[in-house]
Amino acid sequence: MDVFERLRSSAPEAWTRYVDHPFVRQLGAGTLPEAAFRVYLVQDYLFLIQFARAYALAAYKSRTLADIRAAQAGLAAILDETELHVRLCARWGIGRDDLAAAPEHPATVAYTRFVLDQGAAGDLLDLHVALAPCVVGYAVIGRSLAPAGIAGLGGHPYGEWIADYAGEPYQAVASRARDHLDDLAARTLAEARFPALVATFATASRLEADFWQMGLDAAAA
Repeated sequence: MDVFERLRSSAPEAWTRYVDHPFVRQLGAGTLPEAAFRVYLVQDYLFLIQFARAYALAAYKSRTLADIRAAQAGLAAILDETELHVRLCARWGIGRDDLAAAPEHPATVAYTRFVLDQGAAGDLLDLHVALAPCVVGYAVIGRSLAPAGIAGLGGHPYGEWIADYAGEPYQAVASRARDHLDDLAARTLAEARFPALVATFATASRLEADFWQMGLDAAAA
């Protein structure tokens, strides 16, 4: 059992609320209201800007060249991910300038600033534990929503989004994140510290669930 699996198994309620949220279930079924998805996409674009800052912080917090390179790779992956949002939003007439000018929702602020605070106040392991529900969780969700593989998505209304996270490039990003978490833990994790890391992981997972709920609430308003 790797560190990520230990964290996930130690926070089952928060994790399940995140990965089995009604937003995720409706997204997979293709029944998610378009309005909910649009709100989510715009906010997730803003979210990723703050996560890019988190990876820049990871580089600053790093003490080895290998850790700096891992932060650089994570930052590059985040920047690539923003382009998916730009492409999808363009379908509904939402341009890059519109995305950049959109105000952050309180759910976006709550989650991203929590992650940045964990990194600023703690060390590199604290930061990566706070990042893990997003980075690895999206790979888990992507795979779960494409049980027959990307080719089986056919004309799914949200197939492009699912394919991006179920596809091998993003799955590799998540796998590297898990490996890096193990490496950091091997160097800096004392067992007495583990409960605090579980609390961070659980809070980040709950904030992820709140982020999904934001989209549903906005569509229902």
